[in-house]
This record gives sequence, C-alpha cells and structure tokens, in this order.
Amino acid sequence: QVQLVESGGGLAQAGGSLNLSCAASGRTFRNTVMGWFRQAPGKEREFVAAMFWIGGSRYYADSVKGRFTISRDNAKNTVYLQMNSLKPEDTADYYCAVRYSTTMNYYPSGYSYWGQGTQVTVSS
Repeated sequence: QVQLVESGGGLAQAGGSLNLSCAASGRTFRNTVMGWFRQAPGKEREFVAAMFWIGGSRYYADSVKGRFTISRDNAKNTVYLQMNSLKPEDTADYYCAVRYSTTMNYYPSGYSYWGQGTQVTVSS
C-alpha cells in the first residue's frame, strides 16, 4: 500500500518560510499527480499545489501562486512544498496526496492516498 509521511510543519512568523516534505513509499509513483492540500479549522480541505511526477508540470492555487513552490526528488520519492512569504491565512493542517492518473484534479475526492498531515501556524 501507499504510504505518505509529511514533515516540516511548525510555527512561523508572517513573512517567514517553511519547507514541507512528503516521503512516499509502497508503489511506483510514475503516472501520478502529487498534491498538497490544506485544511484550516472550520473550513473545507482545499487545493494548494500539485505536480505530475513524470514531466513535472506544476499547478497552484491562486492564493499561493508566487509564494509556494512544489518540487520533487525522484531518487528519494519525496515531494516538497517550499512556502515563502507566509501569511496568517496560510495557517492550516497541510496534507500530501497521490492521484493515480495522468490527468490533473484540484479536488480532494480525486486523490486516493493521503498522509496524516502536518500543522502549519503563521503568527502575525
């Protein structure tokens, strides 16, 4: 089975940076979309960023475009989310997810496997 383990969350000040990691194991990740989602208290889970494992095309939510960067390390089967210029509204639990498909999807229902999440808190 697929396992996803996130790390790198924590407390940051507004304007600061954090780098989240998602270590993936259990199956080949070719022909997948690797996604990051977040969920703030009392809100629905929302799309943050995603990329195709093969080809590397990247997609971002408008709210993070220009501040967050998704990347991967094929050798380590790890996906990263570099978060810069953090804002208090970025405070949420962040989740890594995998979609076994060659088409992009922006909704949580389109992803089959999820990590346990890592908490990000941005203070003003």
